[in-house]
Amino acid sequence: MSGESTKPYIVKKCIALLLSCASSTYKFKQVHAFSIRRRIPLSSPEMGKYLIFTLVSLSGPMCYAEKIFNQIQFPNIFTWNTMIRGYAESENPYPAIEIHNQMCVNSVAPDTHTYPFLLKAIAKVIDVREGEKVHCIAIRNGFESLVFVQNSLVHFYGAISQAEKAHKVFEEMSDKNLVAWNSVINGYALNSRPNETLTLFRKMVFEGVRPDGFTLVSLLTASAELGALALGRKAHVYMLKVGLDKNLHAANALLDLYAKCGNVKEAEQVFHELEEDSVVSWTSLIVGLAVNGFGEKALELFEEMERKGFVPTEITFVGVLYACSHCGLVDKGFAYFERMQKMFGIKPKIEHYGCMVDLLGRAGLVKKAYKYIKDMPLQPNAVIWRTLLGACSIHGHLALAEMTRNHLKLLEPNHSGDYVLLSNLYAAERRWSDVHQLRTTMLKEGVKKVPGHSLVELGNQVHEFVMGDRSHPKNEAIYAMLGEMTRLLRLEGYVPHTSNVLADIEEEEKETALAYHSEKIAIAFMLISTPPGTPIRIVKNLRVCADCHLAIKLISKVFDREIVVRDRSRFHHFTNGSCSCKDYW
Repeated sequence: MSGESTKPYIVKKCIALLLSCASSTYKFKQVHAFSIRRRIPLSSPEMGKYLIFTLVSLSGPMCYAEKIFNQIQFPNIFTWNTMIRGYAESENPYPAIEIHNQMCVNSVAPDTHTYPFLLKAIAKVIDVREGEKVHCIAIRNGFESLVFVQNSLVHFYGAISQAEKAHKVFEEMSDKNLVAWNSVINGYALNSRPNETLTLFRKMVFEGVRPDGFTLVSLLTASAELGALALGRKAHVYMLKVGLDKNLHAANALLDLYAKCGNVKEAEQVFHELEEDSVVSWTSLIVGLAVNGFGEKALELFEEMERKGFVPTEITFVGVLYACSHCGLVDKGFAYFERMQKMFGIKPKIEHYGCMVDLLGRAGLVKKAYKYIKDMPLQPNAVIWRTLLGACSIHGHLALAEMTRNHLKLLEPNHSGDYVLLSNLYAAERRWSDVHQLRTTMLKEGVKKVPGHSLVELGNQVHEFVMGDRSHPKNEAIYAMLGEMTRLLRLEGYVPHTSNVLADIEEEEKETALAYHSEKIAIAFMLISTPPGTPIRIVKNLRVCADCHLAIKLISKVFDREIVVRDRSRFHHFTNGSCSCKDYW
């Protein structure tokens, strides 16, 4: 048998061997070497196709795949798609877009598999214009109505923070499968739109579509964002019913939900019931304990995690440093920061430096925090400077606050929170002309202050209250309870902390303003709507002021309620007149 006549046989043999290399890169290289020794040209579309397909399936290096690809004379659409898929699933998805452009230049017609992989790559790099261009090409080529393409478009628009566009594509789908539902629900969840997430989930269940682990992760993420504990518990019951409690991703999301709703005991219970724990599980509980004010417990858990042989990640150390920060453990925080680098070889990221600035700032060491920022090897971002500005506001360092604000002007000149913090410092110093000047600048620049609101969950519904809110159907009963709360608190020795009303008004007006803060209205609503002894959980978008903090401590004692408040900064667990934060807030 001549050499030429044996080549088709050898090609078939090589392809068969390649298809058997499903889990071994080493075997793949052996087959490739065998094909080279037998002088099988890579210009052969079939041989090149299977070499690339096997390499991509093994998540092999794409530079290797590209060298093979460049030697194929006329790659077919399968091979082009495989290259796009390989890059889309790699750490560097950009070349997928370039491969598609080459494909168009070579007049290779796309098929149903081209766009899902391509849109996945574009979603990863968040290239809005390229994605919209591909959407137009898909319409032009008549692929827009195909379910795979539609699913990919829903995912793409959700990933680039265009949840409405994702929803529009979803609504136009004639066949809304589970993947489509998950993509549109996840799009809203990723973009911090919990109300829309929950609405879509209810609609999905109503239409008879059975949720899976991915759906539950999105639902639990949205519930955690809203502090909707009752809904999260229903999701937990559903998970147990259908066996999804064994799904590690869903279980970790459930753990995160309980932690973010301030229910640490249930978070710990979920953790201990995990059949297979992971670094993610340990990290979630460490962070959960830290933000809930149980820093010492979080650090004990970290040490247990190390003893059990789990290697902490950079995110784990964010949780550890956060625990030190919220418990005022400055020396321990710096020791862990050094250990992270020396023992685990983790190079600090901006988030770690942010924790260290927060650690110093919360401890009142604002000048040290400023020096630390100036000496940082990384360029400080707006979050770092804003952390320092917040610390200056808490500890009354006006001169340093003004310097910090100058840095923020260069990075994020129109952030309303920066104006408010500096304005509050001026007001505390009774520099009313400076307050007026700042607020005039805000109006001129079109900067609007974010209004404070408090969320509480009751009967599968989340109720929102703002300062002085009188829009609730139970308005009269709420305000009657507010009056009763004030009366009983005064009997306990409560004196309104009027220094928190940073406005040039009379003392009596200040007391009235404090009485109608959103969290107090939310508490009054829950007191009249729930049986005695029922815990009250509140999610607030801004930091709790000192007066509300003092008042809620007394309310927890007078009304014998556990009150959990999650504000912008941390959790506060109020019981019997005390708070878990020990005033490190």
